[in-house]
Amino acid sequence: MSAEQVTTRRETGVAGVSALDRLGYRLQRLPLHLVIIIFCAVWIVPTIGMSINSFRSVSDMGQAGWWTTLFPPHGFSLASYQQVLNIEGVVPSIVNSVLITVPATVIQLAIATMGAYAFAWMNFRGKNLFFIVIVGLMVVPIQMTLIPVLQFFKVVGLNGTIVAVWLAHSGYGLPFEVFLLRNYLGGLPREIFESAEVDGAGHAVRFLRIAVPMTIPAIASLTIFVFLGVWNDLLVALTYLGTSPNRPFTVVITQLVTSLGGGWQFLTAAAVLQMALPLAVFIFLQRYFVRGITSGSVKG
Repeated sequence: MSAEQVTTRRETGVAGVSALDRLGYRLQRLPLHLVIIIFCAVWIVPTIGMSINSFRSVSDMGQAGWWTTLFPPHGFSLASYQQVLNIEGVVPSIVNSVLITVPATVIQLAIATMGAYAFAWMNFRGKNLFFIVIVGLMVVPIQMTLIPVLQFFKVVGLNGTIVAVWLAHSGYGLPFEVFLLRNYLGGLPREIFESAEVDGAGHAVRFLRIAVPMTIPAIASLTIFVFLGVWNDLLVALTYLGTSPNRPFTVVITQLVTSLGGGWQFLTAAAVLQMALPLAVFIFLQRYFVRGITSGSVKG
């Protein structure tokens, strides 16, 4: 047998083993993939059905399921959206949601980033104790603080104002945000900060020119969660705003359906309007979200 034939057989054997290994690997991961597909279907299928129903008339929704519109004739219509937007208070409430969510998100992230930098790279008396207290606040149920904070807002004249909701969301969200960003900032290369300190850079310069740019993926990932939490919030808004003209869209959605079930046809269109902006934010920040999730698991 020639050397070329031996080499060919070896290569064929290696290729065969590699193919079998790949097949076995895929079969081992098949149950995991099936579970992931099932979980995705549990979330995606109802969302698709809700979105399709938002473009259907009330009579069509009562006669057949949403899947029947996948085949001609589709019978799509914008009537539900027109009716929802024409309801008194809907458009102002959407504007209120934006006025509440955007500043509340910016305030939380700004304070959380500065606080996380302080705990990660600054030395001051009681730092560890303060950090333990902040971590401990994460386990305090929000429901326990609603009434005391509401009474405080009444005393200072902030009850029913958007500022009250900004402060409430900041107080409730900052412990987790500081904890998360502190761990991320603490994992940054120490040599970079030490070199900047040797060059005479103070904490302000190191924070703005080193820490913040290197933390953009984590901040962007956190922005998605904070934005979603504030935008979809009902409990805090209902407690501190109630029937105030400043109430957000989530509160108005709960008032679209009467106690007797009337107005249910508006819910699908209102729900699609409610999820449109967060979906756009997620799509815009998606690449940063992936980087923020994976960067902390890779060293070097």
